[in-house]
Amino acid sequence: MNTEAIKDLLYKMADDALVIGHRNSEWTGIGPMLEEDLAFSSMAQDKVGHSQALYQIIHTVFGEREPDVLAFQRSEKEFKCCQLVELPIGEYDFSLIRHFLFDHAEALRYEMLTTSTLMPLAQLAKKVRGEIKYHVMHADTFLKQLANGSEESKARMQASLNYAMPYALGIFEKSAFEDTLIGEGVFGGEEKLQHLWLEKVTGIVTTAGLQMPQVDEAKIIYGGRKGFHSEYLKSLLDEMTEVTRIDPSAEW
Repeated sequence: MNTEAIKDLLYKMADDALVIGHRNSEWTGIGPMLEEDLAFSSMAQDKVGHSQALYQIIHTVFGEREPDVLAFQRSEKEFKCCQLVELPIGEYDFSLIRHFLFDHAEALRYEMLTTSTLMPLAQLAKKVRGEIKYHVMHADTFLKQLANGSEESKARMQASLNYAMPYALGIFEKSAFEDTLIGEGVFGGEEKLQHLWLEKVTGIVTTAGLQMPQVDEAKIIYGGRKGFHSEYLKSLLDEMTEVTRIDPSAEW
């Protein structure tokens, strides 16, 4: 198998999960209601756990540095997360829309990876997909409720969906290794994943009474997979790595 191709895939998945996990954790104590405070906190913990498991594969299978180092001692340019996960939490409507769009992509990605020829990744996918199923159920439930609530809640959900969509499509930014990953049976590819995702989320959005935004290719927010990030990532990483900068020996 092509080692660089697989590491590229694992890094972008792990970095996505780590960053959105930290973003979602920012709702702890300020959720719009107690149940949502707890829900976002729980999902954030799951995401950070997923990132740790992916970094562990990178470490044990490919001999890279330990998970703590990979998570907290890399520079901004070394991260391969998409820009969607970097954005501030904003109001609840945006965080919910981001949660909906990202977790459906994750659910489908891990479903595809259950048949990966990289056995540690396939085994992880079979475990993780069960957790993400509940994340998706949560997102779908609240999207439908708010889209069918007041005129204001519907308008805010539509506005957040319109704003988030160019970033969400950046999840599927192709790497230089697409053909290799597909050919070696490691992963079915971003194009296939994007097709499945669009079909899935369009059906849910339409049923909820919202309009699925149409985004020109030129307006899709790419770059994150290649180390080009939003203005928000560096400050988030500074906050995330405060402890390790004080005590480099601190453990996850």
